[in-house]
Amino acid sequence: MRRGSIVQLVGIAIVAAVIASLVAIFVDWLPTPASEEAKRIHFVYWFATVICIGVFSVVASVMAYSILKFRAGPDDDSDGPPIHGHTKLEIVWTAIPAVLVTAISIVSAIVLAQNSKAGSDPLVVKVTAVQFAWKFTYPNGKSFGFLTLPKGRHVKLDITANDVIHSFWSPELSQKQDAVPGEHNTLVVTPTRLGTFPVICTELCGLGHSLMRSHVTIVEPAAFDAFLKRGGQSAGPPGLAVFQQYGCGSCHTFKAASATGTIGPDLDQLKQQAARANRGPLDAFIEESIVKPDAYVEPNFQDLMPHSFGTQIPPDQLKQLVQYLGGSAQ
Repeated sequence: MRRGSIVQLVGIAIVAAVIASLVAIFVDWLPTPASEEAKRIHFVYWFATVICIGVFSVVASVMAYSILKFRAGPDDDSDGPPIHGHTKLEIVWTAIPAVLVTAISIVSAIVLAQNSKAGSDPLVVKVTAVQFAWKFTYPNGKSFGFLTLPKGRHVKLDITANDVIHSFWSPELSQKQDAVPGEHNTLVVTPTRLGTFPVICTELCGLGHSLMRSHVTIVEPAAFDAFLKRGGQSAGPPGLAVFQQYGCGSCHTFKAASATGTIGPDLDQLKQQAARANRGPLDAFIEESIVKPDAYVEPNFQDLMPHSFGTQIPPDQLKQLVQYLGGSAQ
């Protein structure tokens, strides 16, 4: 290959590399990491991206040069010259990708091993998915519909599901794990940044999948201890804590709890719904709707509410929830 041709190839490669690099750098592809594991995952992403930009630049330059240099004329229908090949070149373009892929595999394996280490004394939080809400249970037995974690401590999430397959994901934590009925999958998180970040179900799990969201709040260790001591709830009636604990706001609208779910009936209209159902006093209707949701299904809605709350919610909490909903209903 002539010197001028090599210069042209290098020039095209540089242009392609610059364009690809600008796209990679200036487009906000990834959220700001909020955990040690996320930082490692982002490193793997950019490690592979740099390699891909290099490969793309070489391939793009060769293609562009070949199209410009060896294109046939408009009326040239002749066959190209028979070329056997270039053994050394074939070895090079096979060996280099093999080395690059191996490098990505090694880096990924190292990061995967590091991200699975929870240390000797992790905080273990049980994560239970149900259509269409999350439940987070701490070692002291307290459960909430949202996740709160202390900054700087290893946390092991023990993830499972009660009904169908779900998937736990928080973009800022960059960790994702399936929630499978009958199985317990683990995920290690070491929070590094204070703030509140979304928790999303990324496995199609039914009609309310797109609304199956919660949040994770990362706080200082002292604030986390205070959170557990006060039960994780701000001042309010006991029924509010139960409402939040079992994720009722994920599916229902209820102004008293600032809930805006639309999968299930509007709980601000419980009195009107009880009148349509004609199933006795309001409190009795509410309790029946919780423990036996298929007894009456509001028009234009489907029977999607879990049928396990009758055994899952303790009697005293169930009473608090019924009184809270009945007392706040319009």
